[in-house]
Formats: sequence, structure tokens, C-alpha cells
Amino acid sequence: MPPFHPWGDERAVLALSSTALLCFISLCSCFSMGAFSPLLPEIGRAGALADWQLGVVAGALGFARMATAIPAGWLAGRYLGTTLCASPALMLAGTVLLAASPSFSGLVLGRLILGFAYTLGTVSGLIALLRDDRGPGASVRLNIFEFSAMIGVLGGLGLVGLLPGHWGWSLSLLIASSPLLLILAAVPSIRRRFPDASRAPETRASRTSDAGRGDRMSVTLWTMFAVGIVLALAWSAVSQFLLPLRGTREFGLDRGGVSGLLMLAQLVDLVALLPVGRLADGLGRTPVLGFVIVVLGLGTAAVGLGSFPWFVAGCACFGFGLAGWMLPVGVIREHTRAEHLAWRMGLYRVGVDAAMFFGPFASGLLGEENAGIFVTAVGGLALVVGGRLLLTPSGRRAAEV
Repeated sequence: MPPFHPWGDERAVLALSSTALLCFISLCSCFSMGAFSPLLPEIGRAGALADWQLGVVAGALGFARMATAIPAGWLAGRYLGTTLCASPALMLAGTVLLAASPSFSGLVLGRLILGFAYTLGTVSGLIALLRDDRGPGASVRLNIFEFSAMIGVLGGLGLVGLLPGHWGWSLSLLIASSPLLLILAAVPSIRRRFPDASRAPETRASRTSDAGRGDRMSVTLWTMFAVGIVLALAWSAVSQFLLPLRGTREFGLDRGGVSGLLMLAQLVDLVALLPVGRLADGLGRTPVLGFVIVVLGLGTAAVGLGSFPWFVAGCACFGFGLAGWMLPVGVIREHTRAEHLAWRMGLYRVGVDAAMFFGPFASGLLGEENAGIFVTAVGGLALVVGGRLLLTPSGRRAAEV
């Protein structure tokens, strides 16, 4: 009979409660992200902004995330509790500035602050999850974390769609972002669960669990970086620019209609998220990731140039493709030692957040009509990357099984 270790059960309970707290933080943080996209056309009209200015405002969040990803990884690796608490406070400050400053420069500054705040929260949450890599079920746990973020985005979209249309975009944004106050109320719990000194010294057991994980960047790691960039390009160019503007200008949708299409993508993402994580644990992350990236590419291309029925269908396929968002992170963890995790996650976020900046920025420079061609090209790139993953030896073996 195997020995009984009561501390094992206690550790599992603590890990579960920590994951639940991280999901709560992620959920409340993402309301403001969901609320922004449907309001973009109104922001442009209220400030008399050109398309390139709208692209800069939308892309400023990604630019800040790109510029601060590595510093955020360094901070989270040493002051985990502090960064988790600082993120919602900065997010609230950026939201208030965004709503109170209708000028172009004020909008950009508010989005920059929001970008830094999102980076702190995202990188800190991922590091807190990935440090306790417990083998089977890892993909599902990461997707549950992503699931909570998607619920937050969906909540922001829903709130904005339900608020009266005659309310200004500033008031609507502030109301939809109000769940941030719940995180601030939970700061004492966050500090207790994630103290800055919680970084335990590396033990023999942790060295054993990291056996076989290299110190150098492998081809697999670089491939996952490329996948993350494609995902971020598609997400930012579609949801942060083209979908709201094309839906409003070409198809005559109001704020509620744009919110509905964005909610459709989020709902499909939510429905697919946990099954995709389960399949990835059973079949392997690479082939499942390849399939969802192919679907993402088809949906992105349909949103870029399709007629209205294809535009709607593209939103659904686009949402399904986003269900693979966390799979590259899991592969990176599989090939990374614990002591290198914060650095590599910061480096990964640089690439992803650069794509989040470039997607709406390039779309804004091209203008709404030419942005459709750019988004379709991103969809084609996703098809190439997804097909490459499906054709790898591991992908073929999994398909045969």
C-alpha cells in the first residue's frame, strides 16, 4: 500500500484555490478589453479621428504590451504578488484617463497605460500557473485561465451592447469596466496567496521534473513563437479594427450589432476552449493547434473580404481558432526549465504583443477598404502555419491514431 502524504492533498487544494483566484483576476480585468472594440467607431466620430489615428489608438495597447513584456516578466518573476495587485490599479487609471481625455494624445496615453497593466496581469498570471506544472491536464488548466478571460471579454461586450445607445462612449466604457473595482477589493487575498517571497528555492524534485527541458531556443520553441504572433495578428486586426469598422460602415450595424458579432466569436471560443484543451492533452498539442489555426485562417479571410453571410460565418470560425490561444504557452513550458520560464514568457509576449500593436496599426494606415486585404493575407498566413503544424511527424502520428 503506498504511503499516505496528507500534505499532497493540502497542496492540491492550495493550487486549486490559487488557480481560482487567478481566474477571478483575469475575468474582471478583461471587461474593459471587451468594451473597447464596439465603441471604436463612436470614439472616431466623437474625436473626428482619421482611420490612421484610430489605428494608432487601437494599436497603442499592443505597443505598450510589446515594450513592457520583458520588464513585466522580470518583475513577475521576483515580485509576483505586487505585480498582480499593481495590474488592476494601473488598469483603472488607464481606463479613467481614456474616458476623460477625448483628445488623440489622451486616448493614446490611456491605451498605453492599459497595455502595460494588461501585460503585468497576463504575464504574472501565466507565471503563477506555469511554475506549478503538474503534468496531465496542463492544457485544460491553461484553457480554464483563458476561459475566464473570455468570459470577461464577453461580459464587457454584453454590457456595452445593453447600455442605452444615447449614453456617451466614455460613460459606457467606465460602467463596463467597473468589475476592476472587485479586484482592488480582493487585494488582501491576492497578497496572502501570492506573496513576493513565494518563490521557493529550486529543489531536487523540481530539477527532476524539468529534466529534458533545454536551455537553448529550439525549433519547436521558435515555431510556437510564430504561432503566437499569427494568433495575435489575427485577433488584433479583426476585433480591434476591421470588424467594428466594416460592420458599421459597410453593413450598417449599430453598436449592438457589432457587439453581437464580437460576442458570437467569443461564445464560439468559450464553447470550444475546454474541449480543445482536453483534445490537446489526449492527442498532443501540436496537431490540435494546427487544426484550430487552419480554422482561424479561414475565418479571418472571410471577415476580411466576405459578403455579410461569410462575414458572420467568419466571426464564428475566427472564434473557434482563438480557442488555441494557450496551446503555444503549454508547449513552451514543456521545453523550458523553471529558472528560464519568466524570461521566455517575457520574450514570447514581446512577439505576441508586437503583433497586437501591428495588426490595428497597419490596418489603420491602410484604411478600412485596404485593411480587408491585409486581414485576408493574415488569414492566408494562418493557413500556411496551421498546415505546417499538421504536417509535422507528431501531427501525422496523432491523426493516424
